[in-house]
This record gives sequence, structure tokens and C-alpha cells, in this order.
Amino acid sequence: MRRVTLFVNGTSKNGKVVAVYGTLADLLSVASNKLGIKACNLYNGKGGLIDDIALIRDDDVLYVSEGDPFFDPQNDVRATDDRPGAHTDWLTLNIGGRLFTTTRSTLVSKEPESMLAHMFREKDVWGNKQDECGAYLIDRSPEYFEPILNYLRHGQLIINEGINLLGVLEEARFFGIELLAEQLEVAIKNNQPPEDHSPISRKEFVRFLLATPTKSELRCQGLNFSGADLSRLDLRYINFKMANLSRCNLTHANLCSSNLERADLSGANLDGANLQGVKMLCSNAEGASLKGCNFEDPSGLKANLEGANLKGVDMEGSQMTGINLRVATLKNAKLKNCNLRGATLAGTDLENCDLSGCDLQEANLRGSNVKGAIFEEMLTALHMSQSVR
Repeated sequence: MRRVTLFVNGTSKNGKVVAVYGTLADLLSVASNKLGIKACNLYNGKGGLIDDIALIRDDDVLYVSEGDPFFDPQNDVRATDDRPGAHTDWLTLNIGGRLFTTTRSTLVSKEPESMLAHMFREKDVWGNKQDECGAYLIDRSPEYFEPILNYLRHGQLIINEGINLLGVLEEARFFGIELLAEQLEVAIKNNQPPEDHSPISRKEFVRFLLATPTKSELRCQGLNFSGADLSRLDLRYINFKMANLSRCNLTHANLCSSNLERADLSGANLDGANLQGVKMLCSNAEGASLKGCNFEDPSGLKANLEGANLKGVDMEGSQMTGINLRVATLKNAKLKNCNLRGATLAGTDLENCDLSGCDLQEANLRGSNVKGAIFEEMLTALHMSQSVR
């Protein structure tokens, strides 16, 4: 068995020792695989073209070209690197003005389907541009390219402190390195700080209030105030729509004309609160305490609690003249001694509701459910025409 040492034409480094067998075409195929080029011609050390495998002797040193003429590596060792398009195993990349030196196999082997692999697998397939020193020009960020090159070298994702993972991810996607992109997406997700759903405290909210001009609309929609102490604060005209105010202490707070639509007020304490013109459509105030609240606005603006869930609420002694409680649920609620003059209670569920001592003059009870309701000690007579059920 004969063996020969193969070098890329014009170089005397990174040679490969191979066995000679079969035909010349077989040897050229082996040379292509070993040297990472498309082998077309074989030359001996004196530049002679070998066209017959029988001419090859044991331990010959041969130079493989891709069709270009023989270039003697002894004449000028540096000439190979300076020639445009020279196909050596070592490459220099000019990434955004910064030079990176690596091997062709590094760019090709780890991710064979990536853009870099396609760019440097075969000579001049992509028409790669080079600078005056022969480095391949690529207009990308060197800061984000460095972790990618290191990944191609050793297969590990290592990001130095201060490097933005999103930038590296964009470069990985640009170069088509899918496995690395997947690792980066996981790393970015793991580095995300956990979402803070903790309730807003009184101190935080007071600071928020003090920093807002009195004429500015304060938007607190969807915020979490669960269990907060907001008692005696001026909360007029604030948008609490869909906010979580469960178990809040809102005693004696001024909620005049505030928007509590679809807000969660379950278990909250609103005793003595000013609720003039408040909007509480479809809000959930189950089990809340609203004793002695004032819903009556002298200007005529009526509080709207249409469709609200008021199961088991305690509204004893509240002023609710003209209030809209249409289709609200007041099952098992306590409304003793409430002023409900002119209130809209059409379609309201008043089952087992305690209405003793209430003033229901001119109240609309049409279609309401008064099963088990208590009407003792009424201040005014309740006419049957006011309720049909």
C-alpha cells in the first residue's frame, strides 16, 4: 500500500497523509474530503501535473489544486495568504472592522446548514468580498459575533458579562444557526425577572397620588390593591376599572365619581365612604361592608351599580336616593334603614334581603325577586304596583 502527503496548492501546512488506492479520481475524491476543497488536479513538488495514478510513488508529497495552476510554496510562504481567493484552512474574517482568525472546518463542521458553512464550504460560491489584507468582509456586529464563533469552536454557549443576549440571538438567526438560537431563547426566558403581582401598598399609592396633579385623570385600571389600607384618602375621579380591591380598607374614603366597573371589592370595608356618582357596573362586592355610605349626589348625578354582585353586603343606614341597582344581586344583603327613594331595583335579586326600616318611596321594584325579603317597619307604604313578583 502506498501513502502520500497532500497539501493545498501553494501551501506547506496542514497536510494530510492518505492511502493511495483505486484510480486517480478516487484519490482526488479523498483529497476533497480531507482538505475541504474541490480537488481537480494533482502536482508533484516540482509542479508537474500528475494525470496517471501509476506515476505516484510511496511517500510522495503532492499538491492539490481546484483547477488553478501550480504555485510553489517555497518561493513565497506568505503569497498564499495574500492571493485573493486562496483556499487555505485558516481564514481571517473582518466582522464590522474587527478581525477574527479561525479555521474553515470551524465554520463548516458544527453547523453544516448555516450561512457561514455555505459561505466557506466551497471557493467563491458566494462571491465573498475581501479587504486589502485578504480578510473576508462581513457587515455584522463583532461584539455579538464573538460568542457565536466560540460556540462553533467548542459547542458551548458562553456569554461574557455585559453582552446583550438579544443581540447574540439576532446574529444566530441571521447566520442560520438554529440550535444556538434555541439555546439563546431559553437563556433569555430564564433571565427574565419574575412578574411582580404583589399588591400596591398605601405608601406607594400615596406617593403616586402626591405626584399627580389634582386635575389629571389617574388611571389605576387593572392594578392590584388587595388588602391595602386606602382609608380616608381622596380617591375622586380615579379609574379603578377591573382593579383588585378585595379586602381593602376604604373606610371614609372619598370615591366620588370614581370608576369601579368590574372591580373586585369582595370582602372590602367601605364603611362611611363617599360614593356619590360612583360607577360600579358589574363589580364584585360580595361580602363587603358599606355601612353608612353616601351614594346621594346633590347635583343629581346618580350612582350606578347595575349588574353588581352585592351578595351578603351590609349597607345599613346608607343614603342611596336614586341609585341604580337594576339586575344587581343583593341576596342575603342587609339594607336596614337605607334611603332608597326613587331607586331603580327592576330585576334585582332581593331574596332574603333585610329591607326593614327602608324608605322605598317611588322605588322601581318591577321584576325584582323579593322572596324571603324583610319589609318590616317601612317608612312609607310599598304599593303592589311597584313589584310584580
